[in-house]
Amino acid sequence: MNFECAAIVLSARRYGEGGAVVHLFTEEYGRIAGLVRGGSSRRQAALWQPGNLILARYTARLADQLGQLGGEMVQETAVRLLDRPLQLALVQSAAELADAALPDREPHPDFFLRTVRDLTAFCVLSDPAPVIDYIRWEAALLATLGYGLTLDCCAVTGDRENLRYVSPRTGRAVSESGAGQWIDRLLPLPDYLRPDGNDDGADNPALWAQGLSLTGYFLSRHLFGTRHRPVPASRERLEARIRAMCPVSAISHEDSAL
Repeated sequence: MNFECAAIVLSARRYGEGGAVVHLFTEEYGRIAGLVRGGSSRRQAALWQPGNLILARYTARLADQLGQLGGEMVQETAVRLLDRPLQLALVQSAAELADAALPDREPHPDFFLRTVRDLTAFCVLSDPAPVIDYIRWEAALLATLGYGLTLDCCAVTGDRENLRYVSPRTGRAVSESGAGQWIDRLLPLPDYLRPDGNDDGADNPALWAQGLSLTGYFLSRHLFGTRHRPVPASRERLEARIRAMCPVSAISHEDSAL
């Protein structure tokens, strides 16, 4: 099995004396692992940073064995964000989530292209930080793996207006009028996650925290809870960073809704 293609570096783990086992996300082959000779050396370490877009060369005698990896840089990500810690946290969380959630060697070409686009946005957009793009990326990850949220109409009334909440049981939207006595058990739905939503809240950490709380609930329940694994640490650090940016009153209000 030999190929050369564009790939996103998801993780790199030291292996042996100077080597590294690297996980990549590719358009045609999905998530795939390979051994890089000298991958943890000073000369190569920068290439295999999570979030980088590279031209990968993969060679293996058998399709199911751990192949050899080489590569060339196409787009640096992590290095460009050293002076922008929030954007760097977005990249680290996206790479670790994809590495932990995506199945081995199962292609998801549309999601790959979306991830390339969003990683580029994390690099070039600085003010405000593209946090809502990241939250939409998490929703797309859920959808790609079969756990998509249904946010276009109310699960109770069928209305398409005034959608304000999401059922934690079904992942379906609920309108303000349909919430009724269950309102305290529903998850808040930010406008920017609705299919017809806009980017209002692009610079509002309290609304970022709402979105992260919503997608985080379903990531924890469906993608990691069923495997008895915690949500990746970088994702938890990202949410903690966002919550630290929120006014105390906004956090208290959100927690009371949950």
